[in-house]
Amino acid sequence: MASDVAKMKGEITKAHKAVRGRSPLQLAMGRFMRNPLAVAGSIILLIIIFITVFAPLFTHWSPTNPDIMNTDAGPSALHWLGTDSNGYDNMARVLYGGRVDLTIAFAASIMVMVLGTIYGGISGFLGGWVDNLLMRFVDIMLNFPFISLVLVLEAIFNTSNEWMLILVVGLTAWPGAARMIRGVFLQLREQDYVIGAVTIGASRMRIIFRHILPNTLSLLTVLVSMSVAGYVGLDAGLSFLGLGVPPSVASWGAMLNTYSDYISLSTKPYAWIPPVVMIVLTILSINFIGDGLRDAFDPQSRS
Repeated sequence: MASDVAKMKGEITKAHKAVRGRSPLQLAMGRFMRNPLAVAGSIILLIIIFITVFAPLFTHWSPTNPDIMNTDAGPSALHWLGTDSNGYDNMARVLYGGRVDLTIAFAASIMVMVLGTIYGGISGFLGGWVDNLLMRFVDIMLNFPFISLVLVLEAIFNTSNEWMLILVVGLTAWPGAARMIRGVFLQLREQDYVIGAVTIGASRMRIIFRHILPNTLSLLTVLVSMSVAGYVGLDAGLSFLGLGVPPSVASWGAMLNTYSDYISLSTKPYAWIPPVVMIVLTILSINFIGDGLRDAFDPQSRS
């Protein structure tokens, strides 16, 4: 009995030493790697990114050069997933289309987080009448349906490429992130280490960038990962409705728009199922990663 107790104490001591020797980031990554869904989502997302970035390794067809001799053709040894009515190779458009969708999703998420962090950080750190004024504008923005704002800005700017769509999404989606970051800044500015920095006369810029902002990086990482999944779906939905990138640009949503009629849906599953699978796998994998990051950085959030 005594030997068992001594052995248990020894294991506990070793565990404490191992924990003390690791940084908070290493502890968080350890928790992340013990989440099977998060790890599976990371592997799937990496595979999707690999096959889209290195698409020329998997097909010799270009998504913008049609095969006019094989328009609206079914699967064959020449075109594994057939071609559309313009002669574009469907497999090439599935592979290359991921570049557009993922670029829009990641770039829009980063833009939203940057704008939201700057706006919400200023509001939360300064407080008082500045906070009230800035938040009233956020309330006005949040009162308008997000999709309606996107459609209005698309009509104004006439989106002709993915970068304009990124700008439109970024200019309409930042208020939600700003409100969340503002709440975090309101909490952090009351912490002892921030009050101590103010007491010794540290400048506002030093307090923000040295003491407050680093403590929001874990939250920003989770928000970016979760918003990417939403923007993948948003881009696919807009392209499906014909409101996203032009049809000539290869994207998963544009492919669904091409085969959205009843005849195509019933007779050409080889053409529209692959982009659907890619969209679903991408969104699920990013959601799994976001859940894993949330649980890793905030263990108390786990049920």
